[in-house]
Amino acid sequence: MSTAADPNSSSSSPSSTGTFVVPARPDGPTFGRQVSALVRRNLLHIRRQPENLADVTFQPVMFVLLFAYVFGGAIAVAGGNYREWLLPGIMAQTMAFSSFVVAAGLCNDLNKGIIDRFRTLPIQRASILIARSASSLIHSSIGVVVMSLTGLIVGWRIRTGLVDAVLGYLILLGFGFVMIWIGIVVGSRLKTIEAVNGVMFTTTFPITFLANTFAPPESMPTWLRLFAEWNPLSSVVQAMRELWGNAPAVGPDAALPLQHPVIASLIWIVGLTVLIAPIAIKAFDARTRD
Repeated sequence: MSTAADPNSSSSSPSSTGTFVVPARPDGPTFGRQVSALVRRNLLHIRRQPENLADVTFQPVMFVLLFAYVFGGAIAVAGGNYREWLLPGIMAQTMAFSSFVVAAGLCNDLNKGIIDRFRTLPIQRASILIARSASSLIHSSIGVVVMSLTGLIVGWRIRTGLVDAVLGYLILLGFGFVMIWIGIVVGSRLKTIEAVNGVMFTTTFPITFLANTFAPPESMPTWLRLFAEWNPLSSVVQAMRELWGNAPAVGPDAALPLQHPVIASLIWIVGLTVLIAPIAIKAFDARTRD
């Protein structure tokens, strides 16, 4: 004998033919809500652990003051003021260090099983990476604001119009976006926070100095100057200097990217993103695959 199902049951409902059907599983949140919720989750860590802001507050200020007042008198910049010349370099270095935050945060989430918990939720895997990228850019932007205010105190100024000023900041954020993908690759490939910090420090830190960030490349040996001038970081820094009026254009003997730094920066940003982003996504998928 068959029994009738409870018409008030939430697990089934009668159809027009008298049979009972199980309702479909409700859809998850929209992609935008997924990303915003994960960004909020990442940013809450900053509010609860404010020491995580040290890399974008105390460290950049320390670099600005050290180089402006300790080394500034010993480093000559042709046709420019060293303090104004310095600020774009430190901003670019801080944005390069954003890869540290992404790599360490992603590796920590993977090791603690948080990513596995996310995968049990009705969200898209891409939202995890996009949220991590967005929260890292916000984190790094705090450092840019801090350095801009510190620069105003030591004498740095933007001496061009609003459009050029905004374009300079957008190039800086674009470069930070590239560094985020590098951080995702490292955070997905390496298994421990110690390994992440070791690899990121021994690679990123020297590259930020082997550029035009703190000293003109003209004073370097020929082979090192060639590397420094073709370093993508140098194009980004020179683009900001020219857009903000912090330094004159480079001489005709400089490498091509420094003679056209804005165009070169955009090419570097797009090209590196197209190259590194698929590698990062593949590495993340391989680490989180069942």
